[in-house]
Amino acid sequence: MTTATRTLVSEAIEAHGGLARWHTFSTVTSRVVTGGFLWATKGFPMDGTPRTITSEFHRQRTRVEPFGDPGWHMDYEPGRVVIETAAGEVISAQDDPRETFVGHQWETPWTPLQLGYFNGYAMWTYYNLPLLLGEPGVEVDEIPPVRDGDALLRGLRTRLPPDVHSHCPQQSLYFDDAGLLRRHDYEVDVAGGTPAAHLISGYIDVQGLLFPTRRRVFLKNEDGTLQQEMPVWIDLSAFELT
Repeated sequence: MTTATRTLVSEAIEAHGGLARWHTFSTVTSRVVTGGFLWATKGFPMDGTPRTITSEFHRQRTRVEPFGDPGWHMDYEPGRVVIETAAGEVISAQDDPRETFVGHQWETPWTPLQLGYFNGYAMWTYYNLPLLLGEPGVEVDEIPPVRDGDALLRGLRTRLPPDVHSHCPQQSLYFDDAGLLRRHDYEVDVAGGTPAAHLISGYIDVQGLLFPTRRRVFLKNEDGTLQQEMPVWIDLSAFELT
């Protein structure tokens, strides 16, 4: 890691609250409302129902509730996804869920458990970046900036360890002058490796850590430009750290 890369990583981590503060908490919870055409494409059109999504910071675990039924929830870990009732009765479960996406394309429908796996790893990734850059085994290199209107966003490319489940192993992060994450580019491996750009805004202070409240995802054209329609949008509120 070059000195310039190390400086940007440190600046980004501190801008979002710092590793010391992050390590004092175990979980993050927020109220999430999402929409966009991806969900209908995958067989799950969203109706605007708010969901409570909790992820652990230092282990890959996520719970989404409600999930599928008002009285059900979904628990995600990399090796297993479970849909349960409030009483703990298992509705359905899937071991090694990532293996079930082999051969999938952007238009391939998902099962409820595949949706749960995607929700689980995606929200865990979103909650933990960019603080995750300070963890052992995460490789980071500086990349050319991208323009966002009149602003120039500084870039880092990160390679996640093999045991970290996310959209893809190598992802690009872009930061504003204050060190805040404003854009997140990746390929959605569980949807045919489709390239996407994730625009991030509306930061708030939550118990000393900064989290965005608006996430807007666009597909990328072959020339790197963004398509106009949003396949996914996410609004977050009512954050709590424990």
